[in-house]
Amino acid sequence: MTKDVELTLFEHLAELRSRLVKAAIALILGTVISVIFASRMLKILILPLGDAVPQTIAPTESFIVYFRVALLGGAVLAMPVIVYQIIRFILPGLLPNERRFLFWLLPGVFVCFGGGVAFAALVMLPAAINFMQGFLATIIENRWTLNNYISFVTTVLFWMGIVFQTPLIIFFLAKLDVVTPKQLGRYRKYAILVIAAIAAIVTPTPDPVNMMIVMVPLYLLYEVGIILARVARIGKDKKPAEAN
Repeated sequence: MTKDVELTLFEHLAELRSRLVKAAIALILGTVISVIFASRMLKILILPLGDAVPQTIAPTESFIVYFRVALLGGAVLAMPVIVYQIIRFILPGLLPNERRFLFWLLPGVFVCFGGGVAFAALVMLPAAINFMQGFLATIIENRWTLNNYISFVTTVLFWMGIVFQTPLIIFFLAKLDVVTPKQLGRYRKYAILVIAAIAAIVTPTPDPVNMMIVMVPLYLLYEVGIILARVARIGKDKKPAEAN
């Protein structure tokens, strides 16, 4: 028997505020911890530039960039808590077994988000930066400001971390009977078109090489999602057969 009770609008708003405050506190604590390593993180992020050191053109630019990098690190550290608070807020609308599956996904959220950030930082961005540095190099001199460069990099890192959640989303949808492995396999060709469109949007450069660097991992994530969907359906697919 569930312990859920129907809440009024104001009670829902109070609950939402409470969850947002807890998520914000986790983000602040994660950012405070990341401040210690922000300089190391910044060095890693500017490695793709090689010998081209980014410049600052405002007195507070380096200070702002430093804390922007720390904020990204804080988001990575706080992601499990943020997702947990989101889950706790939507739990009243879920069945007990659906809640259990959601909590199983929490460690995977951290791993997948961190994996997406690592992939973007170590594989995707170096190739993209190398292309953009060489573009029109005989005509212009590419001298980027630190603020513009880090803003571009952190945006790519964050959204790649989000995109890498695809297998977990597919797993949860399969648990809820929204999708099945057969459906995912049948619509694979459409998924490839969607992945190509996402890669074209996410890829910071228009060249096909960098687009493929993004597209291939996204497709592999989709295939991993199909495998996880099969795992999610193991118990459910057996029940109809046993009933017969």
